[in-house]
Amino acid sequence: MSDIQLHYIEQGQGKPLILLHGNGENCDYFEHQIPCFARDYRVIAIDTRGHGQSPRGDKPFTIKQFAEDLHDFMDEKAIGKAILLGFSDGGNIALTFALKYPERVDKMIVDGANLFPSGVKPIYQWPIEIGYRIAKMFAEKSEEAKKNAEMLGLMVNEPHIEPSELARLAMPVLVVAGTKDMIKDEHTRLIYNSLPNAQLSILEGDHFVANKNYEAFNTVVEAFLKE
Repeated sequence: MSDIQLHYIEQGQGKPLILLHGNGENCDYFEHQIPCFARDYRVIAIDTRGHGQSPRGDKPFTIKQFAEDLHDFMDEKAIGKAILLGFSDGGNIALTFALKYPERVDKMIVDGANLFPSGVKPIYQWPIEIGYRIAKMFAEKSEEAKKNAEMLGLMVNEPHIEPSELARLAMPVLVVAGTKDMIKDEHTRLIYNSLPNAQLSILEGDHFVANKNYEAFNTVVEAFLKE
């Protein structure tokens, strides 16, 4: 049982489609996806533990714990199986969840995900690491710095997924990234090549392609879901 109640937005009817946002964000990130996909699916956009309106709780602030929170949430809502769409850390949560509970995942879309921290381009990762070190120094004295250190720590220390583990995932997966993504192109392709039943879509834009180039993003996702 979870120690917290996750905040979520729900729209539409049909197969459950769960949206998982990225680090430091909330379910509002999917403002262009929720009404679009709600025409055909029961769309549920969740605020991850300690993000948006979901409480932090006392459990560890890790990708693995967020995956367990998703499992508890699905149990509470009596959702046996869902389509998962995860962006950035949300994609990492989706992959982590699918590796532990493959029978609960119908299909999966992972957008701007990474298997380990070095999958992020150094130009983006270095400032995150510097910010993390600074926040950690002040974490004892400031609640804000402590929270910041936890958030940045997710990107510095996680995730830890072996590419070979992905061979176990038989469900269809759409791997998405932007042409100017903060994830290394070869890393996105490593994820795609490690999955036995995957498609790859590189869309014009940066890491936030689902929000900034949503028409293209929604089109490829809808086509994938209808197959």
